[in-house]
Amino acid sequence: MENTSLFIWGMVFGIIGLGFFTYGRKQKAAIPLLTGIALFILPYFISNVYALVIVGVLLVVLPFFVKL
Repeated sequence: MENTSLFIWGMVFGIIGLGFFTYGRKQKAAIPLLTGIALFILPYFISNVYALVIVGVLLVVLPFFVKL
């Protein structure tokens, strides 16, 4: 069950990361670009479902609060 949850959450954050990456590349904005890359690689390093969701949500809301 936990492997399935990790897979699904990894896919969700990967898709969101793709959106941030694409937006950051087209707009030449560093924060969304780096957030997208971080969301791509996040599931490879975190093996706990709760930690993955918490860190993923924090990364998703980061570009809305950090403006450069």
